[in-house]
Amino acid sequence: MIIRWLGHSAFQIITNHNLKILIDPFISNNPISPVMVEELSTDLIMVTHGHKDHFGDTMEIANRTGAAIIANHENSVYLSKQGFDSLGMNMGGTVEFQDIEVTMVDSSHSSDMDFMDEMGAGGSSCGYIIRLENGRKIYHSGDTGIFGDMKTVIRDIYHPDIALLPIGDRFTMGPREAAIAADWIKPEILIPMHYNTFPVIQQNPLEFAERVEALNASIKVVILEPGEFYEE
Repeated sequence: MIIRWLGHSAFQIITNHNLKILIDPFISNNPISPVMVEELSTDLIMVTHGHKDHFGDTMEIANRTGAAIIANHENSVYLSKQGFDSLGMNMGGTVEFQDIEVTMVDSSHSSDMDFMDEMGAGGSSCGYIIRLENGRKIYHSGDTGIFGDMKTVIRDIYHPDIALLPIGDRFTMGPREAAIAADWIKPEILIPMHYNTFPVIQQNPLEFAERVEALNASIKVVILEPGEFYEE
């Protein structure tokens, strides 16, 4: 399994069965993206919310690749009206796609669709628990502040092995809150995201890793540069 960071909150996951997944594919307007939209192939796109730096190039990629799209109900209705194969979900629900399971979980964030000429209602923002073919579970939190479900629902029910958490501050958790969230969730592997895309969310990931180690040394923080990947 490969988890490749494409900058911001965008990730490409290739499973052991060669299923290709994109999460929040903000590529063409992402100043730190290591790839072009045309380079990406995928079977499934997952969108955490309607903001343009997460919804990103979803429709362009899906139109070219024929990928299915998982999103919340409101985003899914919009995508279906545009002719896309969209699998709508809501909080706590699970869908199966080929040999994986995807569960939608809460995040603490807004979600209006701000890429439209007139901003449209985008329902609730979300995170995802992805259960891979081998049983390993990845938690992509989406944009979020710290919230109590991380200590109970996310940890106690879903037990993610790998967590992808924002550390940029201003619009999401900052390093202090994200380190506490990591200690609550207790993943084996933690990959920080949603930082250094723009000056307003500039952070030092090494300082974040030190915060995590001080709280819970059993968590391995994997710091990636855009384009780099974690593999297991």
